[in-house]
Amino acid sequence: MMLLERLQVLDAAGTRWCNRASRVGPARIFFGTISRLGDGAFWYALMLAMPFIGGSWAVTGLMAVVGGVATLTYRRLKEGTRRPRPCEVQASLRISVAPLDRFSFPSGHTLHAAAFTVLACAAVPGLAPMLVPFAILVALSRLVLGLHYPSDVLVGAGLGAGLAALGLLMAEAAGLGI
Repeated sequence: MMLLERLQVLDAAGTRWCNRASRVGPARIFFGTISRLGDGAFWYALMLAMPFIGGSWAVTGLMAVVGGVATLTYRRLKEGTRRPRPCEVQASLRISVAPLDRFSFPSGHTLHAAAFTVLACAAVPGLAPMLVPFAILVALSRLVLGLHYPSDVLVGAGLGAGLAALGLLMAEAAGLGI
């Protein structure tokens, strides 16, 4: 078996293993709620709150710009790769939250969670004890709910963190002092 095929088998097995948690009612409800918060409501509220919790409107603006670039990035990648969601390929997976779009790669929820967490924590480090676990739970929810493969989540996290780092570098170069 080729390396790529082995990785695909491991990816599918990782999703199946995580999805077992969705068979437990409270876990399904918990991760479904986390996933829906990760749709945007939590992040939009955080963006608007930044000037009042130690950040600034510049941070809010940077989060909006990076969020927009992140959306364009993951949509292009999804359309380019057209990777089916695991719940479409593996009939044994249980889904309890409808996907927001058709394709799997990369995880847009995870991409945004990583980007917004990096940006918010760079501006207000005291948010890290709350935001880092929440971002991890958003990423995990996508696996538990059978909507993504581990590689979708890992790439989404890497892209999100990278876009946030690039945004911070650009803000620093522009003298925004975030």
